[in-house]
Amino acid sequence: MRAVSGGEAGPRGEGARRPELLRVRGRSVAWVPPLLLLVGIVLVDFRTSSDFRILSWIVLVPGIAAAICGVWGTAAFAVLAPATYVVADAALPAEYQAGIPDLVLAGIGGVLATLACVVRVRGEQRMLHIQDVAETIRRTVLRPLPPGWGGLEHAAVYLAADSEARVGGDFYDIQTGLHGTRVILGDVQGKGLAAVEAAAALLGTFREAGYHEPDLTTVAQRLEVRMQRQIRMRRALGTQDGDRFATAVLLGFPDDEPDALDALVLGHDCPLVVGPDGVRSLSPGHGLPLGLAELDPADGPPPVRRVPLRPGETLLLTTDGVTEARDGDDVFFPLATEVAAAVAADPDLARPRRLVAFVRDGTLRHCGGHLADDTTVFAVRRRRTGVGNTDGIGRKES
Repeated sequence: MRAVSGGEAGPRGEGARRPELLRVRGRSVAWVPPLLLLVGIVLVDFRTSSDFRILSWIVLVPGIAAAICGVWGTAAFAVLAPATYVVADAALPAEYQAGIPDLVLAGIGGVLATLACVVRVRGEQRMLHIQDVAETIRRTVLRPLPPGWGGLEHAAVYLAADSEARVGGDFYDIQTGLHGTRVILGDVQGKGLAAVEAAAALLGTFREAGYHEPDLTTVAQRLEVRMQRQIRMRRALGTQDGDRFATAVLLGFPDDEPDALDALVLGHDCPLVVGPDGVRSLSPGHGLPLGLAELDPADGPPPVRRVPLRPGETLLLTTDGVTEARDGDDVFFPLATEVAAAVAADPDLARPRRLVAFVRDGTLRHCGGHLADDTTVFAVRRRRTGVGNTDGIGRKES
């Protein structure tokens, strides 16, 4: 799996596009192995009898260079190998010389090795470009969050079940706004680009509604409408994922009550409240996942519940990649039990960064490093300075 935090990694610059094989202090030494092979072949050939001639093995040198050097380095060895062959062969008595046929073999081998290197380098550049595109998508969906954004201490880690993936259907964000700071964590059903597309659509809606809407219930309704629109579009396109849905947790940190929290759970696991005094489960009103509102006879999300939040308490939000991680005996990861025991032994573990690292390590240890699903761990808590619209846009003067 690949771990991706909400850190500072971005698209690679031009200086980072060269392969990192055989580099010492930032300088490439990929030319050393083929050069040593070339010198070794000549020395061994001179020290063996006429019955054991290996000078023709020089054809291997450009092939080795093609695997680890750049195009120009490979081309240099493609020229150097036949030239060395001519000099070394001419230094022997005439009756021991290998002659033209092996020289032709060395020349053809050099040309083919150079062409193979061109293909390899182009493939590497294409792979790096794809990785840059994937990284850009990740930073769009899981955008980096400034420290203390929205008056919250926060930390997050995303673990991709696919070792080549950079982002999936898990999403999270913190949005400052006119009515306090809002937090979302969600998980789109399924995998692949369609799940990423749905996650991006929901995040875009959350960032707008979370900023403007005074009620968290309205934010949830806006998200439901956006998911329904996404579903209708996918069905109109004739795709096979028209029944997609998403689970989510919405949290609101009101400016007027620094010791309170608004919470709404939409088909997701309840967050854990982790503090120096222990761990408890946040149990707000539960609603159906986004995209399934038509199954709810109440015709709308449940009312938002305002719950007390003591100073120093951290909200721990995870996707089902954590709670459904299994060990060799098919036992689920006991998240609440593990966190409670760890916080009892070290109350300072309630800090978001340490808490996220602990859950990440515990999950990987429990499943032996084999994640069955994309996994997100997200932790937030109020800073002592309080919560507010830290971007300063739209703030009404008192």
